Amino acid sequence: MALTGFWPYAHVADVQRSIDFYARLGLEVRDTHEVDGRLVWAFLTSPAEPAAGLMLALAGGPVDPGAQAVLFYCWTPDVVALRDELEAGTITHPFYMPAGELRIADPDGYVVLVGQLG
Repeated sequence: MALTGFWPYAHVADVQRSIDFYARLGLEVRDTHEVDGRLVWAFLTSPAEPAAGLMLALAGGPVDPGAQAVLFYCWTPDVVALRDELEAGTITHPFYMPAGELRIADPDGYVVLVGQLG
């Protein structure tokens, strides 16, 4: 059996704040769950193919950006346009992504690397 999907699942301090951040990267809310009127979980996906997705859950305690042992890697067709739109970061050109790569951090300190293929 092969996996048919693989989605990062991140614990965050504020689910809505993270939804708002990832919406700027083109992810859209597909589903949410509330407990006692508080948003505690969300599933986000991209409208583009290949699909990108992320699940967010309310953390049970403080989120320590220095202790994040994972990073999220994404692709965009135009890394310069994305950098200009977000007004953030410097584009680098590592050997594995010669067209360019942008490093940003989400509100909880998770590193989001965005590369441009081609």
